[in-house]
Amino acid sequence: MSTETPNQGYANQFPGIVGQSTDMLKIFDLVEKIADSDSNIVITGETGTGKGLIARAIHRCSHRRDKPFIHINCGAIPENLVESEFFGHVRGAFTGATTAKPGKFALADGGTLCLDEIGDMPRDLQVKILRVLEEREFEPVGGVKTIKIDVRVIALSQHNLEQAVLKGIFREDLFYRLCVIPITIPTLRERQPDIQPLVDHFLEHFNTTKHAAIRGFSEEALTLMRRHAWPGNVRELKNLVERLVVLKREGEISVDDLPEKLRHTARGAFTPRSMELPTDGICLNSAVNEFERTLIYQSLKKTNGVKKKAAEFLNIKRTTLVEKIKRYHCDEPLLQKKTR
Repeated sequence: MSTETPNQGYANQFPGIVGQSTDMLKIFDLVEKIADSDSNIVITGETGTGKGLIARAIHRCSHRRDKPFIHINCGAIPENLVESEFFGHVRGAFTGATTAKPGKFALADGGTLCLDEIGDMPRDLQVKILRVLEEREFEPVGGVKTIKIDVRVIALSQHNLEQAVLKGIFREDLFYRLCVIPITIPTLRERQPDIQPLVDHFLEHFNTTKHAAIRGFSEEALTLMRRHAWPGNVRELKNLVERLVVLKREGEISVDDLPEKLRHTARGAFTPRSMELPTDGICLNSAVNEFERTLIYQSLKKTNGVKKKAAEFLNIKRTTLVEKIKRYHCDEPLLQKKTR
């Protein structure tokens, strides 16, 4: 466990965001520096890392804090309503437009507009968004009156927008207009010191909301959780804690309470940490090859020489296992058994 000490000031300043790892403390510092700049921001990171929370923290720390924070998912809007959602429309602009409706830009006037999954925005809309950012004005669908706005834009994406630009999916001019200040949120597997504080935070929350009485997690359970890759990041961890609280209700969460998938992937993350290096050094390639050979032999021994099962045990293809057996000349009697 890391010996880093959480910054209590950040806990008060960014409610709902838990982090004491070096990477997160750097992001907290950056948020403080850029909050009042009014510069456009692009926040990238894997799904579930908390991009939206950071966007809201920037808004709360800025001089726009008393104005609206409007969030819109660019990839979840029906194609025929995209322009109306962003720019609004006047009465009679299209079939079904029985009343005038303000768009997200108008609703966010004076505040912050958060464009979630900006990379999924249609290219024809990208041109119109660029114009609004450059001229700070727009016309509602079906309208002739120009509306001026004062909006700060924070764009979120789980994809690499620079790669999207190279592929022609995202406009280069819009990218540079938006990406004045880039922020990359680290994955949960990159911020291991935050796992226990996050677990404690979610446990307190769900004990209260679910009327449960979980005392905590055993050290063995926490160890497995630190080894897990967390492909769903903080969202996955939150969902897991909620599930365990609902099912367990009281007492301590142990290893046996964890889902099999987590226990399996945690075992897969095993590393020979107890190995000591000799004083005169070591040949890394030879050591790695010997370690792999040993694992192959043990898996075949455990599965009685059945290569298909051994390959499944090692999470590799059977053909890959066969190639490695030939490479390492594993000709022990055990390996000569007729296998399926």
